[in-house]
Amino acid sequence: MPDGIVIIPTYNEKENIEKIIKNVFSLQRDFHVLVVDDNSPDRTSRIVRSLQSVYENRLFLIEREGKSGLGTAYIKGFEWVLERDYKYIFQMDADFSHNPNDLIRLYNACKRGGAQVAIGSRYKTGVNVVNWPMSRVLLSWLASKYVRFITAMPVEDTTAGFVCYDREVLERIHLDKIKFVGYAFQIEMKFKAYLAKFNIVEVPVVFTDRTRGTSKMSGSIIWEAVFGVIKMKINSLFNKMTI
Repeated sequence: MPDGIVIIPTYNEKENIEKIIKNVFSLQRDFHVLVVDDNSPDRTSRIVRSLQSVYENRLFLIEREGKSGLGTAYIKGFEWVLERDYKYIFQMDADFSHNPNDLIRLYNACKRGGAQVAIGSRYKTGVNVVNWPMSRVLLSWLASKYVRFITAMPVEDTTAGFVCYDREVLERIHLDKIKFVGYAFQIEMKFKAYLAKFNIVEVPVVFTDRTRGTSKMSGSIIWEAVFGVIKMKINSLFNKMTI
């Protein structure tokens, strides 16, 4: 059994899911894959189930009743993983904006480099984003700068969704106390890991916008992050935040 598992949340990802799963399993390092599907109307989960016979005891599926947010999907996945013996837990999008080949680099940052949180960072060495309009690049970059300013985290890409966690981090963080379900979930997880003094390392990656399917980003998700970060920081200052 490998010591790493990749959690991939899905909602209407039929165009990408088979290819991303096969790509992960083609890597030189062995990983397991857990797909958390939110009852996709396009029947993404049916494609995953059809692949389970091919990747028996390597590909796993959690089917939820409805679309409940990215954060809760990952938490469901984290809880499932922590009941098993995996050491390194990855979160990755299904749409190839995160290059599966970089999983090995994140793994090595933890396994060999001593990181407890390895972030696939778009902004560690400049701005490494492909196929985004300039307005969205600027919004994302400014959002990360804003979060870094408010929280004082020494992290360039505070909103990154491509991450490897050492098991100890997820065991230490009270997953049932995570407040945010959308974009801000990524920030909250990093902030709590930072407050708990885990070793956080950024690994430069190139982020490529999806070419198939539809983005799940919305205005409400962005506003959750903008105002949520301030509230999160204030709570930490007055010891009202549970790690």
